[in-house]
Amino acid sequence: MSRGTTDRVSLWRLPAMRALVGATTLGFASYCLTLASLPAYAVAGGASADTAGVVTAVFLAVTIAVQSVVPALTARFGLGPVLAAGLLALGAPSPLYALGDGVPWLSAVSAVRGAGFAVLTVLGAVLAAQAAPPERRGESIGLYGLAIAVPNLVAVPAGVALVLDGHPGWLAWLAASPVLALPLVPGLARSVHWEGGAGTSSRAAARAALAPSAVLLLVTLAGGGVVTFLPIERPDGVLATAALLVFGVTGALTRWRAGLLADRVGTGRLLPAALVAGALGLAAVALGLVTGDAVVLAGAALFGAGYGAVQNLTLVTAFARAGEGGSTAASALWNASFDAGTAIGALVLGLVAAGVGLPWTYVLVAGVLLAGLPVARTATRAA
Repeated sequence: MSRGTTDRVSLWRLPAMRALVGATTLGFASYCLTLASLPAYAVAGGASADTAGVVTAVFLAVTIAVQSVVPALTARFGLGPVLAAGLLALGAPSPLYALGDGVPWLSAVSAVRGAGFAVLTVLGAVLAAQAAPPERRGESIGLYGLAIAVPNLVAVPAGVALVLDGHPGWLAWLAASPVLALPLVPGLARSVHWEGGAGTSSRAAARAALAPSAVLLLVTLAGGGVVTFLPIERPDGVLATAALLVFGVTGALTRWRAGLLADRVGTGRLLPAALVAGALGLAAVALGLVTGDAVVLAGAALFGAGYGAVQNLTLVTAFARAGEGGSTAASALWNASFDAGTAIGALVLGLVAAGVGLPWTYVLVAGVLLAGLPVARTATRAA
C-alpha cells in the first residue's frame, strides 16, 4: 500500500490496528477492574487500610521488574509466544482471587498477573508504533492510548462497585478477559514487521529514550499523587469523584488526539506545552482545595489534558530517538517510568503532604513539572 493510499484509509481498517486495540482493551480491562478493587476487597476481608495497598505495590513491583527483560524475551522467543504468555499470565490466574481475600493470597496472584501486565504494556506500545505507517505513528499511538483510556474510565469504578456490592467472584472471572485476546495474537504477529533486539543496541536505545521517559515519570508522579490523595483530602467523595472523572476524560481525549497533531507539526513545541498545561492544572487543583470546588474541577481538566498529551508525545519521541531497531527497549524504559512515577507519587507525596498539607504538595509538584521543561526540550531533539 502506498503512502498516499494509506493516508486516505482510516487506521481502524488496518487488521493489525484492530487486533491491537482488541487485545489492549481486553488486557487493560483486567488491570483496571482490579486496580482499585483489590485493596477494597482485602479491607472487606479484615485487612487494615495500611496493608491493603501491598497488593497493588506487589503487582507494580513485579511489572517494573519484568518490563526490563521483555526485550530479551522477545529476541529469544519471538513476538507471538511472548505476547500470548503475557496475556495468559495476566488473565488466567484472575479467577483465583475468588478463593480468598487475605493480603498474602491476593498479592501472590497479583505477582503472576504483574508479570503478564509487563509483557502487554511493553509489546503493546511497540506494536502501536509498528501497526501503522511511520508518517502516522502518532495517530496510531493515540488509538492505542484510547484503547487503554476507555477501560480505565469504565472498569475502575465497575470493579470497585462489584466488590462493594458483595460480588468479588464476578470481579475475579471478569478479570480473566485477557485470555479472550489469545485468538488475536497470531494475526497480529503476522501483520506487523516485528523487530526484536537486545544487547548493545538495546542499551543504546534505552539511553536515547531516557529524556522522554524522565518527562513521563514526572507527570505520572503528579498523576499518582492526584489519584491517590485527592479522595483522601475530600473524603465525602463527591468532589473527588467528579474531579477524577474530569481528569480521566480530558486525559483520554488528549492522549488520543495529541498523536495526530504531532504527526502534522512535530513534538518540539507540543511536549513542553503539554508539560506546562499539566503544571498549571495541578497548581489550580491546589488553589481550588483552598478556594472552591469549581477551581478544583477546572484544574483537574487542565491537568488531565497535559497528563494525557505527555503520555502520547513522550512515547512518540522515545521511539523516534531510539530508532526502528530499538523500539522494544525504548518501550520497556517508557513503561517502567510510567509505573515507577505512579508508584512514587502514591507513596512519597503522602509523606510530603503529611508535613506541608496537600495543597502545598501539589504546588511543589507543579514546580517540579516546570523544572522539567529543559528535559522536555531535550527529549524532542534527535538522539
